[in-house]
Amino acid sequence: MIRLCAIDDIPETEAVGIIAPGGEVVLLRHDGEIRAFRNHCPHLGIELNFQPDVFLDSDGAYIQCANHGALFQKDDGLCVFGPCQGQSLVAVPVQLVDGAVWMPADAPVAN
Repeated sequence: MIRLCAIDDIPETEAVGIIAPGGEVVLLRHDGEIRAFRNHCPHLGIELNFQPDVFLDSDGAYIQCANHGALFQKDDGLCVFGPCQGQSLVAVPVQLVDGAVWMPADAPVAN
């Protein structure tokens, strides 16, 4: 298991990018749960953000690709708007243990 961060490093209703072996993981704290996705847009195969830790749309309702505006649901990563509609972000399995976020060493992080 690989420790990504403390749960308190992720503000409620926000998202942060954490560098992990193989690539960056987007961690979201939403409805008291942590969701994690590979920082990789399924449309162009590039990172979702231009600026560090800026992954959400202006309302904070969706994960947004900064390059072309695609919107992804926070709970499952499904694209609901944009050129990759119907595709999904790659989910990264995580566990909360003693106040920290951990992922398996073989998690699908590499692009």
